[in-house]
Amino acid sequence: QVQLVESGGGLVQAGGSLRLSCVASGSIFKINSMGWYRQTPGKQRELVATITSGGNTNYADSVKGRFTISRDNAKNTVYLQMSSLKPEDTAVYYCNANVSRVILGGLYGYTYWGQGTQVTVSS
Repeated sequence: QVQLVESGGGLVQAGGSLRLSCVASGSIFKINSMGWYRQTPGKQRELVATITSGGNTNYADSVKGRFTISRDNAKNTVYLQMSSLKPEDTAVYYCNANVSRVILGGLYGYTYWGQGTQVTVSS
């Protein structure tokens, strides 16, 4: 199995910064893309940012220029540096990883999610 553990959420004033981290562990052959999604009550989970194993990134328009995603492949860790935070950034943030695993001699792809970390931005 594979586990994703997030950390770094909390309460911050508008205009402030937070850094989220997510560490993947377990039976991993290769981590392909990793990313961050967020969800507020009554809404669907939405993409925030993703990053490939080669470092290519993709951002939601709402966070471009304010958030930066990065990863440390040696540590199986993805980060989300959030700056100039706005109240509308308030959400539960989920880490996501697309992982290749070797099972009984075959290589298979799986998607995993973390448990989520709350980010609250006060006005």
